[in-house]
Amino acid sequence: MASGTIGVHVVAPDAARIVDGIVHAEELGIPAVWLTTGGTAPDGLTVLAAAAMRTSRVLLGTSIIPTFPRHPIVTAQQSLALAALAPGRFRLGVGPSHKPAMEGVFGIPFRRPLAHLRAYLRVLKGLLQEGAADVEEAGIVAHARLAGPPPGIPVMASALQRRSFELCGELADGAITWICPASYVRDVALPALRAGAERAGRPAPPLIMHVPVCVLEDAAAVREAVRRTYAGYLRTISYPAMLASAGFPEAREGQWSDAMVDAVVLHGGEDTVAARLRALFDLGVAEVIVSPVAAGAEPAATVERTLRFLADVARATSPA
Repeated sequence: MASGTIGVHVVAPDAARIVDGIVHAEELGIPAVWLTTGGTAPDGLTVLAAAAMRTSRVLLGTSIIPTFPRHPIVTAQQSLALAALAPGRFRLGVGPSHKPAMEGVFGIPFRRPLAHLRAYLRVLKGLLQEGAADVEEAGIVAHARLAGPPPGIPVMASALQRRSFELCGELADGAITWICPASYVRDVALPALRAGAERAGRPAPPLIMHVPVCVLEDAAAVREAVRRTYAGYLRTISYPAMLASAGFPEAREGQWSDAMVDAVVLHGGEDTVAARLRALFDLGVAEVIVSPVAAGAEPAATVERTLRFLADVARATSPA
């Protein structure tokens, strides 16, 4: 995983338009794309399989696939198909998601999420990197062997609190954040990732920072769009707790303050956003996943401006 890689989180109303968005990102020269699976939205692994047939260079990743609704052997089967369709281009990101989604949508008890994630990672890494898995822990039972050589797919996991970063450091091939301020990544995420890796006696895996980005000089319009688009995250338990620990106690009140938006979202003109991206890499972030924020009088034009800017920055930051 190349240090300095910039990818984009692709969102569209249906699977066909998501694939079109992935193709567009590759045509622009953006080196990586990521999809999230949640609720009743199109399944990310299925959509990436379709995108694999229409692309040839762009890296394809999931950020994330929720683990509780899907047995890890099933996730491994889908990943094997993607690895065959897009050799060397697929990265798998998984995570337990959150209690409201798992219990409210699926009716699945959200119990011991870190223990569950640990067992899930052991199955995936065993099958996809070693060719076999024999796991019985945290409610997961998996006994399986591959018929052929394992494809060596990187297996990453979501992380938000210190213990999840430590688990990623110990076991995963990378940790994926979401809406974490840079100060929190510096003071909590990266040290915890390194501590987990040190206890496991291995090098620290990369930290992939997933952040909202908006190339638009109208700060008020960006803040308004963020409050509208990301309001739901402050109705959970985990995200307000993380933001409060990062120095924003007002997150517990369920509203995005200007200071919170400015800490989480990279926004402004091209030079301002480019400087903030460089600062993330300077912290030790290995890769950035960008969620473009649709804001301003012409939201679609703002997103396209952001994508084209990212393509320019990616060419300047990615290794030749």
